[in-house]
Amino acid sequence: QVLVVGCGNSELSEQMYDMGVCEDIVNIDISDAVIRQMQERSGSKRPKMSYLLMDMLQMDFSDAHFQVVLDKGTLDAILTDEEEATLAKVDKMFAEISRVLQVGGRYLCVSLAQAHVLKKAVEYFCKEGWVVRVHQVASSGDKQQFVLPVFVYVMTKFRKIPGSAPQILEICPEEQDKPMRVESAERLVAAVKDRQHYALLCSQLSKTPCGEQVSLDLCDRESGRPRYTLHVVDSPSVKPSRDNHFAIFIIPQGRETEWLFGTEEGRRQLATSAGFRRLVTVALHREQHYEGMAGIQAELSGKVMELAPPGLPARQQVPFLSVGGDIGVRTVRHCDTSPLSGEYVVEDVKGDGTCYFRRLIFLRNRNVVQSEARLLASVPLPGQKKRRKDKKPSLTEPPATIDRSYLCCEHHKAMVAGLCLLGGPDPLPGAPLAVRVVGLGGGSLPLFVHDYFSQAHVAVVEIDPSMLEVATRWFGFSQGDRMRVHVSDGLDYVAKLAAEAPAQYDAVMFDVDSKDLTVGMSCPPPAFVEKPFLRKVKTILKPEGVFVLNLVCRDARLKESVLATLREVFPLLYTRRIEGEVNEILFCQPSPEGQRDPTELRARAWALEEALRQPGHPWDSSYVLADMLQAVKIL
Repeated sequence: QVLVVGCGNSELSEQMYDMGVCEDIVNIDISDAVIRQMQERSGSKRPKMSYLLMDMLQMDFSDAHFQVVLDKGTLDAILTDEEEATLAKVDKMFAEISRVLQVGGRYLCVSLAQAHVLKKAVEYFCKEGWVVRVHQVASSGDKQQFVLPVFVYVMTKFRKIPGSAPQILEICPEEQDKPMRVESAERLVAAVKDRQHYALLCSQLSKTPCGEQVSLDLCDRESGRPRYTLHVVDSPSVKPSRDNHFAIFIIPQGRETEWLFGTEEGRRQLATSAGFRRLVTVALHREQHYEGMAGIQAELSGKVMELAPPGLPARQQVPFLSVGGDIGVRTVRHCDTSPLSGEYVVEDVKGDGTCYFRRLIFLRNRNVVQSEARLLASVPLPGQKKRRKDKKPSLTEPPATIDRSYLCCEHHKAMVAGLCLLGGPDPLPGAPLAVRVVGLGGGSLPLFVHDYFSQAHVAVVEIDPSMLEVATRWFGFSQGDRMRVHVSDGLDYVAKLAAEAPAQYDAVMFDVDSKDLTVGMSCPPPAFVEKPFLRKVKTILKPEGVFVLNLVCRDARLKESVLATLREVFPLLYTRRIEGEVNEILFCQPSPEGQRDPTELRARAWALEEALRQPGHPWDSSYVLADMLQAVKIL
């Protein structure tokens, strides 16, 4: 027995009757004209179906009379606002529906699921102890009538249990049969909102090229965690042809942070080079498992076609592209959580060609490589035979062999290049140096200075003890006579040095990230570039020393303020911009006597380069410090 509330002149009941879904259908409406029209239209053709003039807020039916109450758009029509009178009317409607439904019966509500409508329905029936499920039954597209998707709320009546019974909330998207549990009414409303935004996005993308790049996450059905991150890139400058409308590019695992794949400008260049008017780049997430390129293609084919550009010919083959035709290699070596740095992961990835790299990633900022080191060829590489799952690595086992001669990060190369600014008659690699590094990470920067400047004494300050353990266990870092790590707040430690032991360091290097992602500067934390603290940094430097700062600041106004403060404290300020990155390396000297003209800087850079090529110093041939310092400009 089915009750249709607010039936209007819809054909839904007639279609259900004619298709044999059910015949015992009672339709009610408050419009006398509508009821008469529908009675005449059905008449003797549907003898078991009735149309009654009745107000659903005050129905004449006995309690528990129906197994189903069906509502197609009536709730949407009534709940047009959140005024007190409107909400009271909806409460009365729900109470009457509840009264006439049997236990185990269902209230089916067809709706466009505006946020306030869905929220009201979910909260009311959850409070009554009903099971709440939301089905997406139609999405946007050329074959659909509406741009917005259509939903059906399925509210199943249970006997109300005294006390607090657990809520059962589920959503069942259009593309899958199995419903997914959600933990709260807020999360259910948010999940519906995501699908509405996606439908609007698809509708827009199907009609016009997108001026700005669009990004979205496709999530795993079981866990709800992101599985693919897609960027839609349009290239109007590419001349149209039959076969270049649309393509999908799978970014190899571990390479999503590279400039070509991880920046808007890089993706635009990739799309233009590939020669397609619309390219969708697909990044794979480290928490997920993938069954090769064919598996990804089968999984994504239906979904990516919803992002197709206007004018795509019917039955057009859409190519899936990648680098070298595979999806890359990523092996997670270690996961943990630090009280200071949050969740982090150590992973081995295959780079371009045959090189493999080890990376440290803070998951709060998962698209940024915190530290990176190249693995030597003798290391058991990702993709080879894995350790048995039940055999955990010993805490004392040696780390995989790290290539300590290689600096992966361009900003580390530039920071080392800044040592050319140091005075003194001795060639730098053999000169006695006192170096203070604030920020350990994987330890690549202090290790390199220690290994290739044979008389350098390096002291590192790191606030997070977890990072010392990670650097030691996974990145080949070790302490010794010329390398010490102090676990302390860099601010406090520098202040203590300034008070107790001024003018003792040839170089002070800051490579410390900010834990506060709300600030437009991710390196260093703002407190490290305030004038009183910078004065303390100047105090611990020797007069001919150099302060090297890795600055990562996307806020132009904030960056200008930082530079102005540095100028006030340090008479000499050089800057080195890292091509394709936000990083900018600043070289600050406490004495104007240290200024050198560009010719002298290049000569010192070449001298350092040649010295580091001597036996015992296998300096990588790509490190041409002179070329790096040619780009240095005096502010």
